[in-house]
Amino acid sequence: MLLACVKRLEALIEEETEALEARLPVDLDGLNRRKSQGLLELTRLTRGLDPASLDATLGIHLARLRDKLARNQEVVALHLRALEEIDDTLAQAALAAESDGTYSASIHSARTSLRS
Repeated sequence: MLLACVKRLEALIEEETEALEARLPVDLDGLNRRKSQGLLELTRLTRGLDPASLDATLGIHLARLRDKLARNQEVVALHLRALEEIDDTLAQAALAAESDGTYSASIHSARTSLRS
């Protein structure tokens, strides 16, 4: 049962990572819900479990899961940084579109003096 849970989590994490790397449309809400459920199941199954009692096969799968989670974390962080940059660009474009230019010279001067 524990091995099956770990294998499901491996597949799920790999699915999300591959989709983000390929820039495919992703149901992030659905993936997050499934990851949360899988991690909850893993937590329940490992509660009170003695790590010394794990067999080699399970140990290998847990190590692979850890590696896949580390890679997933990197890809998700990159994805979030890209979204933040897009958000900043859109916010700046919206402000520029709404501006009539009245304050732009003083704002530019203030920014320049703050950088110095």
